[in-house]
Amino acid sequence: MIKFLLIALATLFPQMLFAADVGIPAVNFSVGDDGSQSYSVTIQILALMTMLTFLPAMVMMMTSFTRIIIVFAILRQAMGLQSTPSNQVLVGLAMFLSFFIMSPVLEEVNRVAVQPYISEELAPLQAVKAAEGPFRAFMMAQTRESDLNLFLKIADVPDLNSAADVPFTVLVPAFVTSELKTAFQIGFMLFIPFLVIDLVVASVLMAMGMMMLSPVIISLPFKIMLFVLVDGWAMIVGTLATSFKV
Repeated sequence: MIKFLLIALATLFPQMLFAADVGIPAVNFSVGDDGSQSYSVTIQILALMTMLTFLPAMVMMMTSFTRIIIVFAILRQAMGLQSTPSNQVLVGLAMFLSFFIMSPVLEEVNRVAVQPYISEELAPLQAVKAAEGPFRAFMMAQTRESDLNLFLKIADVPDLNSAADVPFTVLVPAFVTSELKTAFQIGFMLFIPFLVIDLVVASVLMAMGMMMLSPVIISLPFKIMLFVLVDGWAMIVGTLATSFKV
């Protein structure tokens, strides 16, 4: 079977036999007039494909996605709905809401980094450095000073002159810590009205002697009705969208 496949490939694609001796250079770069280095297309594609493996982590740790998905998860738990909306729906909504919130940042990255790189005005490393600026400004606006000082102290970073001097390795964990704290604060505020409904329903059932009936079953329709009457999804999505400083 293997011999048959080799014969078929040699018959259909004879140019592959002659291309075997043609090698692709492992590293090929040129130095510009200003001292910048530009790598060959194959190396750039390899670097791009490698960076794509870190894309999920970058989306979660450097954008508004973390705060949004945690608030949605806490909301579902507060309403007593275990699998509705499903995880796919929540992640999809959080993703597109993150694109909406991050659109000014992404447009700035496109202006200062992507388009100059496409027009060959910037080298790859210069484009990455330029793209770091808008993300740094966004994360600094959301990061609490106490969290930033904590990680600066842990990393033993000396006194800094400006926010631009904060190392990226310090800014990212400080930003994520602040996002988690903010998400849990919003989740706590969401839990209170649903908790009140649970307490009222449990007290009424206890007074009626229906101790064997689960309060969750009775309170769930009331919580859904309250959420619909106050237009809860629009309220929460709007609050999340306006809670970010862009």
